[in-house]
This record gives sequence, C-alpha cells and structure tokens, in this order.
Amino acid sequence: MSDPTELLADDSAAESAAGRTAPGRRTDEWAPVSRVRTYELVLQRIEGQIFSGALRAGERLPPERELAELLGVSRPAVREALRVLEAQGAVRSQVGKGPGSGTTIDRVPSDALTRLLRLHVALGSFPLEDVVDTRVALERSIALLACRNARPKGLRQMRVALHAMDEPDIDRETFNQLDIEFHVALADAGGNRLMSDVTRAIRESVRIPFLAAVTALADTGEHGWPQTRDSLRAEHHAVFAAVEAGQGEEAANLLESHIRGFYGHLISAS
Repeated sequence: MSDPTELLADDSAAESAAGRTAPGRRTDEWAPVSRVRTYELVLQRIEGQIFSGALRAGERLPPERELAELLGVSRPAVREALRVLEAQGAVRSQVGKGPGSGTTIDRVPSDALTRLLRLHVALGSFPLEDVVDTRVALERSIALLACRNARPKGLRQMRVALHAMDEPDIDRETFNQLDIEFHVALADAGGNRLMSDVTRAIRESVRIPFLAAVTALADTGEHGWPQTRDSLRAEHHAVFAAVEAGQGEEAANLLESHIRGFYGHLISAS
C-alpha cells in the first residue's frame, strides 16, 4: 500500500503550482483553484483505497487517532470524512473496545439510497412524473424476473403482505406500509439485489406523497378511500396471480397500469 500521506501532499503541491504564473502567460489566466477542505481529501484517500481493492467489505480502518497521524490531518477532519462515508452506507462505526468496535468497511446501500432519494424527491429535485416513469420501467423488468426466478419463499412473502392488506379495518398508514412491503417482496423475488434496493428506495421516497394522497380521500363515495383501497387490493392480487402463474408480460402490464393509475390521480391532484 502506498504512503497514505501522498494524496494530501500531492494536492498541496498542486495548489502551490497553481499560484505560480507560467512564463509568457498573464496572471489572470492562472486564477487560483478552489481550495479543497481537508476532510474531502481524507474522503478521497479512503475512497481510493476502496476503488483499488486495498480495502474490502468487512475490513477495519485504523483507529481515528492513528488515521489522523498517518494522513497528517486533524482528528475532526477524519471524523467528518467517516460521517460522510457512514451516511453513504460505505462504513459502519461502533464505539467501545470490543471486537466489533471501530470503523468497518460495510455495504448497506439500500438505507443510504432511500435517505438520498427521499430527500431529493422532497426537495423537488426529481419531478414526480419522472419518479413514476422510472418506477414503471424498473418494476416491469422486476415482474419479468420474478416470473422467471421466484421461489416459494418469495411468493410467500408477497402473499403475507396481500393478506394483511385485506384486513377489513386496516388504516391508511398501515396499508401504505404493506403496499411498500408487497412491491419490495416482488423485487426480492426477482433475485436482482440492485433492483430490490432501488425499488425500496423509490417506493420509500414517495411514502409521504402517497400517504398524503390517500389521507385526502373522502371516507365514503365513488372516489373515496374504501373504493380506492379495494381497487388497489384487487390490482395487487391480479399482479400476484400473474407472477405465480409465470405470466411475465401480463404481470408487467398489470403493474404499469396499477402504478400509473394511482399516480395519475396523485399528479392531477397536486
């Protein structure tokens, strides 16, 4: 492994070089480059070790004090870099002196993806129409995979969510949670972990708009909550029946109709 201080030294040298004027050049052509915060350099060094394969999942980083000394930076800079990596789901930190203490390279992308996407949907970074189109494209592929790869355990997980949604007095928030669990179980049944994690992130990212939409529905009437709930139940059961029968194209078409039907109402009401 190369000297961990090289990256920081190289960046410092680059900054110094940028401040000099090359012969025959005007000073304004060589404006100073933006300064990089120290924790970002620490972050780059750790990410570089991961990208190169020098650090792998399950391996432990040096203690904070030692890492700061190795890199020639302050402990707060190291601490901030580790916080960023933990938020990204790339490391797991645990205080104490036991065998599980310290900072370990980890891989928990689903939670990090969910937090990031939920935040940006709330900020309006992605129009809801784009989220819906992405979800349709993703879940059509998932339906085809589930028809090909689903095992009894995966079908059972979907069935459990469906039966729970069929409870007559189910409240709207619980129904919303079970709706998420059904679609995630469908993705899991397909056997593609990345698709499962992205499905979970997308579905969780629209949890609040979904709940707001169903909360706004009247308690009675043709377009009220009971009618909407029963329609969603029927659509879920139809999707499940197609998956269980191995009818991939039918399952994909039913899913698209299910997703676009509800969100069409949500978008028009927003």
